[in-house]
Amino acid sequence: MKESAHLAISWLRSNAKKYHLTNAFGSFDLLDNTDIHLHFPAGAVTKDGPSAGVTIVTCLASLFSGRLVRSDVAMTGEITLRGLVLPVGGIKDKVLAAHRAGLKQVIIPQRNEKDLEEIPSNVRQDLSFVTASCLDEVLNAAFDGGFAVKTRPGLVNSKL
Repeated sequence: MKESAHLAISWLRSNAKKYHLTNAFGSFDLLDNTDIHLHFPAGAVTKDGPSAGVTIVTCLASLFSGRLVRSDVAMTGEITLRGLVLPVGGIKDKVLAAHRAGLKQVIIPQRNEKDLEEIPSNVRQDLSFVTASCLDEVLNAAFDGGFAVKTRPGLVNSKL
């Protein structure tokens, strides 16, 4: 969890201008004059392995943008510093839990799409699934109206 939180903050800091994310003082350096404390209570479910990276990024993007995440969305997936969404385990259990909680949309890593076959068809019919390969896709699915990228004309995105 600690590593997921560090990755989330690092990714958001490096993409703050792209998404027009600012801290309370209006700075794109999200940690400038800002302290963030993330607490994940143990609760009844053990945390066995990384799978919260996309959720942490989405939560912090909501905080720094002032926008609310859709209330009917569940998500899982780990992230890289480049914003790729990595596959995780336990998709069936996570989807069934989301269904029991009355959620309508589930965001999962694209590389976990094959795991949806294990889910009963009546559950699959009640939910809509977004398979994401990158954080841009996660953020667009998690926020009503998507999550617009602030680009400057004439700039070319590079994969370097």
